[in-house]
Amino acid sequence: AIFPPNQLKPGNEQEVRLQNASKQIVQAAILQAVQQVSQENQQKEKKINSSVSLQLERGELTKKHEKK
Repeated sequence: AIFPPNQLKPGNEQEVRLQNASKQIVQAAILQAVQQVSQENQQKEKKINSSVSLQLERGELTKKHEKK
């Protein structure tokens, strides 16, 4: 549970530190996961783009042959 600062009781400094530390850990973990996913997506897009461009080239080649 995350409490706004005005609701914290005096003497709960350790609890506050623990909450802040856990927030930082969670944020770091989320950042790491997001970066990993975006890297994987970029790699997939590169593969998809290269295969799509190959298909387009092949498609254009067959169209040229049909015109003759």
